Amino acid sequence: MSRSAHPAGPRHADVMTEGHYTAPPADLNALDPKVWARTVTRDEDGTVTVGGIEVTRLAEEFGTPAYFLDESDFRARCRAWADAFGRDADVFYAGKAFLSRAVVRWLQEEGLNLDVCSGGELTTALDAGMPAERIAFHGNNKTVAEIERAVTVGVGRIVLDSFQEIARVAHIAQRLGKRQRVQIRVTVGVEAHTHEFIATAHEDQKFGIALAGGQAAEAVRRALTLDGLELTGIHSHIGSQIFDMAGFEVSARRVVQLLAEVRDEHGVELPEIDLGGGLGIAYTSEDDPREPHEIAKALGDIVTRECEAAGLATPRISVEPGRAIVGPTAFTLYEVGTIKPLEGLRTYVSVDGGMSDNIRTALYDAEYTVALVSRTSDAEPMLVRVVGKHCESGDIVVKDAFLPSDLAPGDLIAVPATGAYCRSMASNYNHALRPPVVAVRDGGARVIVRRETEEDLLRLDVG
Repeated sequence: MSRSAHPAGPRHADVMTEGHYTAPPADLNALDPKVWARTVTRDEDGTVTVGGIEVTRLAEEFGTPAYFLDESDFRARCRAWADAFGRDADVFYAGKAFLSRAVVRWLQEEGLNLDVCSGGELTTALDAGMPAERIAFHGNNKTVAEIERAVTVGVGRIVLDSFQEIARVAHIAQRLGKRQRVQIRVTVGVEAHTHEFIATAHEDQKFGIALAGGQAAEAVRRALTLDGLELTGIHSHIGSQIFDMAGFEVSARRVVQLLAEVRDEHGVELPEIDLGGGLGIAYTSEDDPREPHEIAKALGDIVTRECEAAGLATPRISVEPGRAIVGPTAFTLYEVGTIKPLEGLRTYVSVDGGMSDNIRTALYDAEYTVALVSRTSDAEPMLVRVVGKHCESGDIVVKDAFLPSDLAPGDLIAVPATGAYCRSMASNYNHALRPPVVAVRDGGARVIVRRETEEDLLRLDVG
């Protein structure tokens, strides 16, 4: 079904955006499987469904905005990563992408480990029953209280991020009568092809200990002499939303070189190497992510080749996918509020959410796509900018996309690939209420993180 068209912005075949021409898709009703969760489809009436449930029904029951997570897809991606790397490697889900007690239980059931980087994430993991030995603790400035708890419960590894932290963890472990397994995070000087703020292996940034100038070698030297530490390996992370494996090849080569230096100086072959995460997903049809088995083979080949060249036994590899697992499994559902055509430019479509539920566009200039999901339409396309309801001109959800020119207030639109870093970075800006996360599977839906209420806001305001 479709509505009659109303005056809107540009509708010609090719539209100028950001200095280049963009062509509208051939079919605005089509859903590219590359960017949508695996059970998302349109039913015979034209309404989009996920897990067998129409979005119109979901909106009625759970409201908008809301994140809807395809549980079957999430579990399938966990299994794909576990199967790709096999028994001789470790897959740690990066909890910072999105974490809840339900997610922790899914990870356990599907055989994945968990990477946390705060006391709150550790608390969530433990409360949901994740065994401490399957948890890795990250962070560039872990507090004494966080370290004490991590050591006390016996996390599988703490990733050391500075010289001060090497001494701090060793001291705490000794005081508690423990010997804590640790890795040292090194910055390898690789400039990943990603946004400046999410590139994490070049030397001018806050994470890790630089290989340059022998700093990483000195960190290893110190860790090997401290009784409270059991140094098991080296950790490296080169950035986020990466498609090109060349950066991982350079990183692995430099980390293996460090392992060879450690062997030559100390007579010790460290048994582990963690190459981090950062593998990209498809936010738009132009993105072309790799499958887990391709990534596993590429990384395994790189490490094996470099170790053979250095005369080292191949260490156990760890990876830390977060976005690559949860990102594609969820979409955010919005209701259209106002539609404002700007003649010769674009049409602004305002929704009932915005930067409070997806800060990535404003923060990273991230690209997203969007679709009309409550119905189909045969109307011609119009160039739109999907914006939120917050008091900021930068409150943009989707910068440039095409929607049908008969779009109207009350329509439901959805932005796919919002499973990672949207709910976890959500805020109460303008006292917005953070949306719920609803897991959908096999015709059933349940809230796994509830919507905030005004009572929640007032409960924290004790003045």
